[in-house]
Amino acid sequence: VEDMVRMLVSIIFICVGSVLGNLLLNWDLKNIAKMGQDIVADALNEIMNAKRAGKSEVRIKRVSNVLLNLFEIMKEKEYIDFILEGREVSVRILKVNECRAIKPRYYVGAKDIDRYLRRFLASRNFGMLIISTNKGLMTHNEAEENEIGGTLIAYCY
Repeated sequence: VEDMVRMLVSIIFICVGSVLGNLLLNWDLKNIAKMGQDIVADALNEIMNAKRAGKSEVRIKRVSNVLLNLFEIMKEKEYIDFILEGREVSVRILKVNECRAIKPRYYVGAKDIDRYLRRFLASRNFGMLIISTNKGLMTHNEAEENEIGGTLIAYCY
């Protein structure tokens, strides 16, 4: 009886192994390298990974209007330079120390921005929070001047 059980278990492992092997052999490599659903977070992670690897340029393949607006703000502040090439963006890293998406996307009132500055930025006058408001994306300084609150998207310094 034990020999019979061992033989059945062996047959099951062989069948399951061959099915899994075929799945792995036929697996599309695009699915393995697929990124998450948050385009902004993925792009900022690609920039930080390229910076850590010592690269000065990175190509972002997934682009959205929010990401392009974010890059425009970062370009104005001279953190990056970018060129839109069809459906891709070529980003040249200039003076980024750290750049991350804020998750979860906290809503912040105009009077509460200071609390999040202390949480995310290295120093009070060093870097910027990027906030999505009803007037579009803007830095925390612009939001405070206009007395507008919004959703925190990213920080950069």
